[in-house]
Amino acid sequence: MQRLSSLLDGDGDAAVALFVDGPNVLREEFDVDLDDVRETAEAAGRLAVTRLYVDEHATPELMQAAEARGYDIRVTSGDVDVKLAVDATELVVGGSVDVLAVASRDTDFKPVLETAGRRGIRTLAIAPGEHGRSDALRNAADDAVVLGE
Repeated sequence: MQRLSSLLDGDGDAAVALFVDGPNVLREEFDVDLDDVRETAEAAGRLAVTRLYVDEHATPELMQAAEARGYDIRVTSGDVDVKLAVDATELVVGGSVDVLAVASRDTDFKPVLETAGRRGIRTLAIAPGEHGRSDALRNAADDAVVLGE
């Protein structure tokens, strides 16, 4: 599924917002490295926003490791998907980024990618692995990458 185009050839001046759905990406079965997620998004331009969304069950070690890698951690007591979707949509509507990258396997983010696309913001779906791939996200995004391929 790895689909690479000019988006991942990176316009160094393009402002990229990376939103990572922690509970759906950082699972043992995917063995995802946060550095790989970051590097994938950086291939599209300069990271302006780098956020990892986790729930209240996230370990302190995970949060410390993510912060050490430059992630802004957002802890939610409720549904991570809702907070991530609202924050990403607000950023898209605000027009302060050129590229929206979403790392997830959850189709809940399809409307966020579609909204960004309608506003002229390029989109990138990052899947945590072949078994974590969402065809809906891949099809909604301008580009899609499966980590580990």
